[in-house]
Amino acid sequence: MSVKRNTSSFRDPSGYVFTENDTVKRIVKPIYFEQFESLSSSGFYKELFAKKFLIEHQEVSKSDTEIILKATKIPFINYPYEWSFLQYKHAALLTLKIQKHCLQNNFTLKDASAFNITFHEGKPIFIDTLSFDFYKENSPWSAYKQFIMHFLGPLVLTTYFGHDFLKSLSQNLEGLSLEKISKMLPFSSYFSPTVLTNIHLLAKYDKKFAANKNSVQNNLSKSSQLKLIDNLYDYILNLKVDETTEWDHYYNQTNYNESAYQLKKEMVINWFSSLKRKSLIDIGGNDGTFSRELLGKEAYIVVADVDPNAVEQNYKQVLKNKEKAILPLVVDILHPSPNIGFNNEERLSFIERATSTNFEGCLALAVIHHITLSGNVPFSFSAQFFAKMAPNLLIEFPTRNDSWVQFLLDSKREFKGHFDFYNEENFEFAYKEYFQIIEKKPIFGSDRILYNFKRI
Repeated sequence: MSVKRNTSSFRDPSGYVFTENDTVKRIVKPIYFEQFESLSSSGFYKELFAKKFLIEHQEVSKSDTEIILKATKIPFINYPYEWSFLQYKHAALLTLKIQKHCLQNNFTLKDASAFNITFHEGKPIFIDTLSFDFYKENSPWSAYKQFIMHFLGPLVLTTYFGHDFLKSLSQNLEGLSLEKISKMLPFSSYFSPTVLTNIHLLAKYDKKFAANKNSVQNNLSKSSQLKLIDNLYDYILNLKVDETTEWDHYYNQTNYNESAYQLKKEMVINWFSSLKRKSLIDIGGNDGTFSRELLGKEAYIVVADVDPNAVEQNYKQVLKNKEKAILPLVVDILHPSPNIGFNNEERLSFIERATSTNFEGCLALAVIHHITLSGNVPFSFSAQFFAKMAPNLLIEFPTRNDSWVQFLLDSKREFKGHFDFYNEENFEFAYKEYFQIIEKKPIFGSDRILYNFKRI
């Protein structure tokens, strides 16, 4: 029997998560028994399950010392710094929906960490079963400050300064400090009643009373809390970010004809159909155009791309078409999410999560020239990376005659000669250390080649 405690689950004294023979389970400790029994017997948990707000669990055993739950397994846990703006918004709105539902049933969220949310089956879902507590009359929302630090702050900063602020929690696992958020925002933000009240004034009072919290009057009626939540919900719902990114309309910029484009689609579909299990990671998948061609085949596909607008377009399609099998994520392959947090294991790296998911295939279209020429990554290094992703790799290689390759080479100016190694012979030689070539097919009508590799 293989039992392993989840290294991300240790901060809450109420319990923790572990895996047993690839099954996700949760220990509930006696300190949380009263809350758990009330949440269960009242039907509150079942209501959240039905709404798809909370990941489902089943009670499998109970004793005087612990309750053990079996939870639905999520194939690929994802983090706030891997979401597009709309995904981040929807995660924030879900947290507010849950808190409102809590208050209406005399419960409350005791924490509002963005890490309590992950995306699963096309939508955000709350994954911390033990984050609920009893509501006490006239008590404030204890997780309010955390909500501002994890959700409202990064979202508002993004609307003013761009997508980089969506990655704030990768450097601040506890959330951005209120003082920092307030100082970074421009003076014009003071004219927003929501920002003024929930960020600037909150930061001011938080700093003033930090040393003597007992001096603050914290009484707040339930009706006032509900108004606060509704105000935050409406404000976040209408937030927008206007930032043009490089690849947000990539497939309107293709440098080959329609027949080559269709041929490429057909080759991708045939390759995917040959795989035993239908799990795939699409590296540099942009808006998911090619991955979307593979749906309806019991597929599970993670589509990772560096461009947040492209990922957002993908996510909108997921919502529109109700595509439960596609997970769009913002990931820069040149700087993938690292292991961070306590013991460097609290939040796992993108590579480690991908490896443990055991994807059957990896799709890498129109990405190797960017990795090699924009990122200065040798072929041997990228081959090692792709070998970690999956045992089967379909990768597109634009030759030196490709117009995008020519553009990238010309951008090197006087160092262009340093990249004479960029050709299909050197590419094949480096990748043969990790893969064998199953098939090599030119995409007629283009200056590109599709390689079907199998990991050695």
